[in-house]
Amino acid sequence: MTINCIAIDDEPLALELLQDYIQKVPFLNLVRCFDDPLEALSYMRENTIDLIFLDIQMDGISGIQFVQLLKNKPQIIFITAYDKYAVQGYELDIVDYLLKPISLDRFIKAVEKAYERLQSCNGSCLIPHSDNHGIKEDFFFVKTEFKHTKVNFDEVQYIEGMGDYQCIFTDKGKIMTLQTFRKFEEILPLERFVRIHKSYIIPFGRISTIEKNKVKIGEREIPIGDSYKLNFLDVLRKKQII
Repeated sequence: MTINCIAIDDEPLALELLQDYIQKVPFLNLVRCFDDPLEALSYMRENTIDLIFLDIQMDGISGIQFVQLLKNKPQIIFITAYDKYAVQGYELDIVDYLLKPISLDRFIKAVEKAYERLQSCNGSCLIPHSDNHGIKEDFFFVKTEFKHTKVNFDEVQYIEGMGDYQCIFTDKGKIMTLQTFRKFEEILPLERFVRIHKSYIIPFGRISTIEKNKVKIGEREIPIGDSYKLNFLDVLRKKQII
């Protein structure tokens, strides 16, 4: 598999180093380099890319803002001299977060993670099913290792992020997958599921109690993330739950 990528950094030396590293990895194909994020954003509106190497602190718009403006987000590897953006980066479901100066071995480790994600999501890891009339069924399929496993919506207790993997806790047991939270959010019906934390997606029907900063599902207490709390409360009000 070949990964088509672009590199975005407004520092010429950093961009040169990225270009050199990319050329050393056989499965990476560097399509273009950009020192202007706005130019790169315009390019992304008309082109499909698998992976972006993206600096965070740039003139014009930041790397975080860049990702938020993308309609169809590819895999992202953030590159920066500052570690204070790490939490924001992972909340955007990026592949990895590289601190400058970047070593070649650390760079290779990050692109290997991107390769695994893209390989596991060849086409789509999550497959929604519909009948002949295009009506969505009450289940989806998730890719696990070398097979696709059927999961009924009403059997899902919650979904938890565990490093590179996500774990679907169901009435029948646990299902591990490399599928990203972004893909889960795209396919799970909004009327039944909500993301309440960078590491948790839950179904409304499984909530037994709601407290100030947590919900309870069965015997499990699940935290409500600060950046997700307002949206969660707004959805609860619209559903007339609170």
